Amino acid sequence: MKAQDIMSRNPATVTPSTRVRQAAKLMKDQDVGIVPVVEDGGGSSRRLVGLLTDRDIAIRLVAEGRDPDTVEVRELMSGSPKTARADDDVSKVMDLMGREQVRRVPIVDERGALVGIVAQADIVLEAPNESKAEDTVEKISKPGGKHNE
Repeated sequence: MKAQDIMSRNPATVTPSTRVRQAAKLMKDQDVGIVPVVEDGGGSSRRLVGLLTDRDIAIRLVAEGRDPDTVEVRELMSGSPKTARADDDVSKVMDLMGREQVRRVPIVDERGALVGIVAQADIVLEAPNESKAEDTVEKISKPGGKHNE
């Protein structure tokens, strides 16, 4: 099974210059805890440049008393996210999730453009190897992960 078989396709995105309140509203409307950040540039570029999580907003904005109407996503996002390709085996995506302790992996094409995202729930629901899926969730869930979102 390939990442493209279980990924959510064409997720909603923001750009680095998007105001955080707008990004948070998008997260609410889409019922997601993460939004991929793609490069500014008008047009149809979807080159991935970062990720913004609800946890980033809570820790880097709300806890510091910053204004979501003036702060841009670029100030809170995590840059250089680990990614996978649509034709990567699901087992490779699970290994990446476990190693990096992340619950979501953006899927990009050969140009680095976002085409989808694989979430922990996708792995649990769709992965062909139940034992490996359980192992991946266990690794992701260990305390102290890099992006425990």
